[in-house]
Amino acid sequence: MADGGSPHGHNRVALTGQIVARDTLRYTPAGIPALDLTLEHESVQSEGQLPRTVKATLDAVAIGELARGLDRLEPGRTVTVIGFLANRSRRSTHVILHINEFETH
Repeated sequence: MADGGSPHGHNRVALTGQIVARDTLRYTPAGIPALDLTLEHESVQSEGQLPRTVKATLDAVAIGELARGLDRLEPGRTVTVIGFLANRSRRSTHVILHINEFETH
């Protein structure tokens, strides 16, 4: 690993966007609530000291009480989320955002 072999490298994402899709609240085999949703982000960022309009659509998942809280929000609602990126599953290379915190706007 580039950081000397430590498994604890940086993986923290903060993103503001709109909820554009939300699945039905589901429960894991252990009975924990989980919610899959899609966020759409648009902003102007600086790249190479030049402004660049950025658009991104990102799949996300929330677990536990966060899932219940996000389930109460309608699509179109703007949220800021903080979390980490990980593959959807052990066999998948599709990256999703795992939400640890959120606030509404």
